[in-house]
Amino acid sequence: MAYGDRVLQQGLKGDDVVELQLRLAGYRGTLLDGDFGSGTELQVKSFQRDYMGLSAPSGVVDRATFLAIDELASRFPIDFAQLRCPCGVCTGFGQGRFRGRYMPGGEGQEKFHRYEYPGIHRLILWAARALFAYQPNIRFSFSSGYRCAVENERKGRTTTNHHGKAVDIDTVLAPGMGKREDLERCNALRSLLVEKSNAQIGWLARNRKSLEPSDIAPTWVHYDVREYESKYLRDEFFCRDLAGLDRRLPITV
Repeated sequence: MAYGDRVLQQGLKGDDVVELQLRLAGYRGTLLDGDFGSGTELQVKSFQRDYMGLSAPSGVVDRATFLAIDELASRFPIDFAQLRCPCGVCTGFGQGRFRGRYMPGGEGQEKFHRYEYPGIHRLILWAARALFAYQPNIRFSFSSGYRCAVENERKGRTTTNHHGKAVDIDTVLAPGMGKREDLERCNALRSLLVEKSNAQIGWLARNRKSLEPSDIAPTWVHYDVREYESKYLRDEFFCRDLAGLDRRLPITV
C-alpha cells in the first residue's frame, strides 16, 4: 500500500507504515519495521500533540495528520549543499566503496564499517526537522554532513560515522552570545532530543538515534544512526537531495 492511500492505525503493517515511522523519527521514534504497534502509536500521538497542537491526540494517522507531516517538510526544507562532501573527488555522497569492509579489528561493527552509503540516512534528516520545529526561534545549519573516505584520509580521520550515517547541527548565535552560551544551548538541545526524540547520548543501546556527548561535541549537536542494525541501514533509506528525502506522494485518504 502506498503512503497516503489509507488511514494508518495500530495493528496495520506495510511499507506505508515504514515510511510513517521514518518521517516521525524525531517524535519519540521507533524501528523501521513496518509494524504499527504501541511504539508507532506513541510517535503519532507525540506528533499530533507537539506539532499539530491537539489536546487529545488519537494516534490514528488520518488525512489531517498526513497533511501536517507534509507541512513539516515544507516548513523545514533541508539544504543539501550543506551536506555534500567537500573533497572534490566523490559525487558529494561518496563513491559507494567498501561495502562489507571494516577497519582492522572491527569486523561486523557498524562504527568500523567503511562502506560509503549512497547519501544521508533519511531518518536522521527527518529527525532534525523535528528538532527545528521544537525550537523555531533558533536558526540552524549543518556544519558537517557527508565525509567520504577521501576526505577522511585528507583530514587524518578514522571515523566512518559521516559516511552517510550522521550530521552535525550548528546554531547561529544571537548578538552578544559567546562560547559559554553556545555550550549551554547545545547541552539543552541534547536534553531536548533525549526527551522528545528518544535519542541517547553515546552509543550504548542498539537501534537508537545517538548524540555525541558534550566532551566530544561541545558547541554543535552530532546526531547519528550508527547503532542501528544493518536491516535499518539499507541503501533505500538514504538520499542525496530534497526530492529523495521528502518523497512526496499524493494523500488520497
